[in-house]
Amino acid sequence: MLTQKGRQLLNEFKAFAVKGSVVDMAAGVIIGTAFSKIVSSLVDDIVMPCISLLIGSVNIKSLSVTLKEAAGDESAIVLHYGSFLQAVLDFLLIAWCIFIALKLLFKLKHALSLEEALKPAAKVDPNVQLLTEIRDLLKEQNAAALQQTEHKAEA
Repeated sequence: MLTQKGRQLLNEFKAFAVKGSVVDMAAGVIIGTAFSKIVSSLVDDIVMPCISLLIGSVNIKSLSVTLKEAAGDESAIVLHYGSFLQAVLDFLLIAWCIFIALKLLFKLKHALSLEEALKPAAKVDPNVQLLTEIRDLLKEQNAAALQQTEHKAEA
């Protein structure tokens, strides 16, 4: 059914698709999409009404300037800068929330690594420690003897 090249391509795709980084990236995209909806709701439902109240009960998305009035069959040319301001505010709030979330994650990671570092070292069996010291001494003696042999051979 499948040629050798087809099977090889399918196997490469399977290896690629189940790699941890691809799965992690997919999970990140899904979580990011949900996070974006939360922040958009924060902006639309909480922040923007407060800003609208401060600037005179105006819906920021509806702010616009008419550059050219409608004439005959031609429609008006309108610059909708309110939508742009809304998008910029959305971006800034999303970026700020991600910054804070990453900062908290890095603090948590740092705290966990400190806990690992502060854990008392596992006690080494005295017999194992003695054998390790003997091994190290034997290595040093062998290295010294090898150097002496090489030095005599050169002379």
